Amino acid sequence: MTALPTQSLLSSSSADGARQGDVRSPLAFVLACLGVVTLAAVLAGFVPIGFSIVTVFLFAGPHNWLELRYFLAKMPARWGPLKPFFTLAIGGVLVLTAGFIAMALVGRSANWAYSTWSLASSVWNSALVLWVATLTWMRGRQTPRRDWSWALPAGLAVVAVVWIFPVAWELGLVYLHPLIALVFLDREIVRRRPSWRRAYHVCLLALPVCLVLLWWRLAGAAPLAGQDMLTMRITQHAGADILHNLSPHLLVATHTFLEMVHYGVWVVAIPLIAMKTAPWQLTSVPLARRSWRWRTAVVALLVCGGGVVVTLWAGFIGDYALTRDIYFTIAIAHVLAEFPFLLRMH
Repeated sequence: MTALPTQSLLSSSSADGARQGDVRSPLAFVLACLGVVTLAAVLAGFVPIGFSIVTVFLFAGPHNWLELRYFLAKMPARWGPLKPFFTLAIGGVLVLTAGFIAMALVGRSANWAYSTWSLASSVWNSALVLWVATLTWMRGRQTPRRDWSWALPAGLAVVAVVWIFPVAWELGLVYLHPLIALVFLDREIVRRRPSWRRAYHVCLLALPVCLVLLWWRLAGAAPLAGQDMLTMRITQHAGADILHNLSPHLLVATHTFLEMVHYGVWVVAIPLIAMKTAPWQLTSVPLARRSWRWRTAVVALLVCGGGVVVTLWAGFIGDYALTRDIYFTIAIAHVLAEFPFLLRMH
């Protein structure tokens, strides 16, 4: 999500990063990326359920904390003319998250029929699309050389898709969300390691290659062994209860592979490239430099976030299936937060 007072900060840090990046070889970066992607594809293909369990346990909490830390560093100390944008952005994240959680709680307790779930989900997704479309339009108005007036009519067209093809829309969100992290990484490489961008794009070619190999190997794979509740929830999350003509093994492997790439970007790649200080140091967080009150608030937020990470780990150990359900319900907040910040980076 950049403000006029932030632009100079970003441009200066980008120049510093660019100068540093130009004297470093991207070879190690490329090898690390290809290694992680290849290993993730192999594990997702051979042990999809176990790999899904382990990756969520290890990285679900930490990657959310690191996203929070990253977004705090991108938030300007004073919003100025950006106040309407950030107000709508933060308000939308809070309201949509609350609505999503309420929908999950009420729907399960009231044992909604499929038609009721579909109606509630379409209403929520319509609100999501209109929120993103409005933010996009506002972002375009902040830069005179851009004309993003198309965002509002495009948003209305997408709302129609949400109502006509609700299942396809929701599955699209599940499988496309992990790829948003790659866009964030691309923008950071442009700013801080511009000479690495071509190498990064070469690394991206490994993703479709691995996906094609997974689909080729698992297209006719037998159903996953085990009918326990956890296995059923993992396969349902991957869309196996909707895409009946596709192998559940293939769906879980694909989703787990993409999630691991997502975690790898947020836990390793972006901190190494984008963060100028250790995550627990706040010198690069504009809000923390605004006043001691704001610094206290930022510290409290990060400490609370750390507490949530520890609580998640404890919950996974105590009741993995229940904690996983809770996590994927409340984690919608970080999914929503990515949209405004992604707009601010363009």
